[in-house]
Amino acid sequence: MNSPVILEAAATPTAPALVLRPWRAEDVAALVEVYRDAELRRWTSSRMESEDDGLCWVRDQEQGWAAGDRFAFAVLETALDAAPLRLVGNVVLKEVASGKSSAEVGYWTAAQARGRGVAPRALDTLTAWSFDAFRAHGLERLELLHQVDNLASCRVAEKNGYQLDRILPSAPPSYPLDGHVHIRRATA
Repeated sequence: MNSPVILEAAATPTAPALVLRPWRAEDVAALVEVYRDAELRRWTSSRMESEDDGLCWVRDQEQGWAAGDRFAFAVLETALDAAPLRLVGNVVLKEVASGKSSAEVGYWTAAQARGRGVAPRALDTLTAWSFDAFRAHGLERLELLHQVDNLASCRVAEKNGYQLDRILPSAPPSYPLDGHVHIRRATA
């Protein structure tokens, strides 16, 4: 994927439209600010203490796009007025390879956007794009993994048609608790 990909999730009666686009260096300050949230840090493995950390993370996302195996999108919320787009989350398609039947999706939502349907709408948009873009390359199944005590992620997965497939055993210290693997298959 060499051309920039920009995806949109339409506005709902209670929420503004979302724009999903590849991460950029201009997102670093907002990214670092979002990562100050202890709840977000609880569920993610990335640490962002400074703008240098944020820039390294964004550069890693750009490298994934260039390699064609990881496609991370900044999730931005539109405003009704002329205000700039606001960072409200991240969605990612990872471990993509031609001829490989499965890939993994992940996401997080900024604190100020939780409970407003951002994660389900962004994940739905990413899911549709993933199957459209990679089905011809063999993609048949998307996997979503989360820790068992992350009930919000479980609800988002189920809301988006990702069925619980199995329990992953814990692997301390990185994964101190068991995990859920949810699966969504491409429809015919």
